[in-house]
Amino acid sequence: MAGSTAVLAAILLVDLAAFGLAIGAVQSRPSARLETDERKEFTYCAYRPDAATALGGVALALLLVGQAVAAFASRCFCCGAALRPGGARACALVLFLSSWVTFIIAEACLLAGMVQSAYHTGYRTVIFENPPDCATVRRGTFVASAAFALFTCVLTSAYYYCFSKARVNFHRREATIGMTPL
Repeated sequence: MAGSTAVLAAILLVDLAAFGLAIGAVQSRPSARLETDERKEFTYCAYRPDAATALGGVALALLLVGQAVAAFASRCFCCGAALRPGGARACALVLFLSSWVTFIIAEACLLAGMVQSAYHTGYRTVIFENPPDCATVRRGTFVASAAFALFTCVLTSAYYYCFSKARVNFHRREATIGMTPL
């Protein structure tokens, strides 16, 4: 069980770090303001430098590492030795599927937030036209990714715990015909 504790600790550490970085991406998302050039002919969007793209990228990678550690340690649930029948195995199956669904959603939200954060639009217009639309990433994109990263952390940790419980002390018995004296 010592190996299981180390794996569980690694999953928790990596996934919680990804959650923290996703929260950091929410706080450091870019902002923009309209500015006018010196001759007052053009308006443009001046974007504040942001770290949200980098934080989102690192969170994406850490979430992937956490899921890979769980999949590798449990042999992706379907490969390897048989598990003990019962509630722990059924719970591990449900948690396995749920953790992958939340993982995919978290990765998609992080990727969408990174793309929106890196994209700057509306650089120049003539002063008499409508001002440019300074697009920035919505707050909800990184918030959703942080929430799903936390859900992934909880579900993956619970999955590995249930998987470890179902794996302990289960040896498949071979079918034999016993000849015992009466």
